[in-house]
Amino acid sequence: MNAIPQAAALTPDTAAAGQAARWTVAEVEKLYQLPLMDLIFRAQQVHREHFDANEIQRSTLLSVKTGGCSEDCGYCSQSARYSTDTEREALLPLDEVVAAAQAAKDKGASRFCMGAAWRGPKDKDLAKVSEMIRAVKGLGLQTCVTLGMLKEGQASELKEAGLDYYNHNLDTDASFYGQVITTHQHADRVDTLGQVREAGIKVCSGGIIGMGERRRNRAALIAQLANLNPPPESVPINNLVPIPGTPLANVAPIDNFEFVRTIAAARITMPTSFVRLSAGRQAMPEEVQALCFLAGANSIFYGDKLLTTGNPEADRDEALFEKLGLRPI
Repeated sequence: MNAIPQAAALTPDTAAAGQAARWTVAEVEKLYQLPLMDLIFRAQQVHREHFDANEIQRSTLLSVKTGGCSEDCGYCSQSARYSTDTEREALLPLDEVVAAAQAAKDKGASRFCMGAAWRGPKDKDLAKVSEMIRAVKGLGLQTCVTLGMLKEGQASELKEAGLDYYNHNLDTDASFYGQVITTHQHADRVDTLGQVREAGIKVCSGGIIGMGERRRNRAALIAQLANLNPPPESVPINNLVPIPGTPLANVAPIDNFEFVRTIAAARITMPTSFVRLSAGRQAMPEEVQALCFLAGANSIFYGDKLLTTGNPEADRDEALFEKLGLRPI
């Protein structure tokens, strides 16, 4: 009988005494190369050391400003550069956002995320978003926003409004980034994360899998996220939803087991982070979702829409959670 690989073989080297352990790309690639059962077993061990394995955190995402973005992110229907079914809309009024947040809370969400299709927010728009944060916070929900790249001082303003999490995904690793986005650099995203962390806001940052990248790119993304100091408190792992009219509309889908491996690698390398099974879940069979939860995913987006793409309805999720014996956090 083959022995399960020892934990020492699955943990990163420590550069020097007193320094935080760091993962190399090669070490993360070794995780991907493990037999799937061994990988999931290890991920579940790590998961149970830090979380209740039968609890799932639920977030709801609302697009508060849709379409018309100047950036050329190849996966995104909200880019003004592409011809898609997504129409440009103005910033939602405060009362509509509060009503949506209350409905999300009533359905069991504990975090409410607000997204706006901007390269970065203008100061006048940031003031309106700050009002939304205060109002949603007043409902007893955790708050999260994704507004693009931030300028100096804007993260502090969001912190003052009571923001809990700022989402800014790295999307993919630096070497593949230019094949997906050209209107800004990978380093610009890292800079925004630094501003968020400096302001004392929790970081939500992950990536999109299945954009035509190689396994090494996926391993490099996971390694970079894990090596942030500290790692993101929330790590969304998205499975590309190909959208007609975008450059990535015809990319071949990634193998489901490779996606599960990515979830497991994220869990092992970021033991205390919430790993969120995010976009693409609508097309995932229940069995694949269950494998993702077994591999360490313990957060989902909850509701019928993620910005501009579909998501399993709340009732469908409730039925799956009942089958699996999962409870909301």
